[in-house]
Amino acid sequence: MLDLSSTQHSDVGSIIARHQAIDDANSLASIDHPPSEVEELPPVKIYRPLSIHVLALLMPASIFGVLARLGLQALTTYSGESVFPLAYVQATGCFIMGVGLKMKVPFGNFYGPLYTALTTGFCGSLTTFSGWQVDVFNSWVNSSQFHRGELRDFMDGLTKTWVTLVLSLVSLKFGMYVCGVAQPYFPAPRPPSKNVRYTLTILAILTYAATLPAYFFLPRNFRHQATAALLFSFPGTLTRYLLSINLNPRVKTMPLGTFMANSFGTAFLGFFHVLQGLPSAVSPNTCSLLQGLGDGYCGCLTTISTFAAEIVALEGRKAVSYTIISWITGQLLLVVIMGSSFWGGHVKEQMTCSLQTS
Repeated sequence: MLDLSSTQHSDVGSIIARHQAIDDANSLASIDHPPSEVEELPPVKIYRPLSIHVLALLMPASIFGVLARLGLQALTTYSGESVFPLAYVQATGCFIMGVGLKMKVPFGNFYGPLYTALTTGFCGSLTTFSGWQVDVFNSWVNSSQFHRGELRDFMDGLTKTWVTLVLSLVSLKFGMYVCGVAQPYFPAPRPPSKNVRYTLTILAILTYAATLPAYFFLPRNFRHQATAALLFSFPGTLTRYLLSINLNPRVKTMPLGTFMANSFGTAFLGFFHVLQGLPSAVSPNTCSLLQGLGDGYCGCLTTISTFAAEIVALEGRKAVSYTIISWITGQLLLVVIMGSSFWGGHVKEQMTCSLQTS
């Protein structure tokens, strides 16, 4: 039986590692929060969720998460691929998320904002719930126009559904296990000085500020490949983070903030895909901007890594219902937004606009 008193005084990573379920909304919401009193840290080492140090480090973490996602997808997309590219993305992000959850207390003793940067920032931006949902929906409708029957379309979508779920959950647990085995062999580093902390904060802000000139001054063919996505990365992460810290503690049965972020992001991504498939093609600049909004804002607004951690942390029946409700909501939104546009004959299933090439 779950000892609620011990749950309320333990970090969420330790609770998951002990194979316990969380029945407290505030404890579940702490997945995205920087280390706090719950981890029994001294007041001087505690950073509030909206501290400038926490928010600033989310900026470069979002950028690097997007770059890692786009890079992994480019590396694993090729003719004759045996595994769909997003599988690598989700597995990698969830593995690192598991490491971060297990290291929450050590992060708090060293420098708390780094925990949020790694988990909410990097892993949340690397993994993508909206991309997963659109990938599954594209399998249902066979948007790539493969020569196969409807049964194969269904099996393809079903495979991407369960493989992503299983791979994400296993990767999360494996990351926690590997971290638990390796952690005793690494001594705790000395916490950074005040000057180092403020320098990190300033550098983090300047890193994100650099995405604006990068978008306008780097070659235009970089926009759809990376620079547009980098520009919209932090706004997506910030939206998800604010939804999480404000809404997740309010509902005991499911993390409302993460659910809303994943649902909104999936709807937006579906809408952007519709705009890219209009019969009267939008301009190359607009097409690249839409690609950046999808890869950057929607990719960072939605997350599989936090979603997987919440599933593992919830009690069995709640975990199942949360998973099913999230998946069905995503697919229904895409049926309404993308499906109605495709089947009404108003939008092409393939992109009709041209991305900037020079």
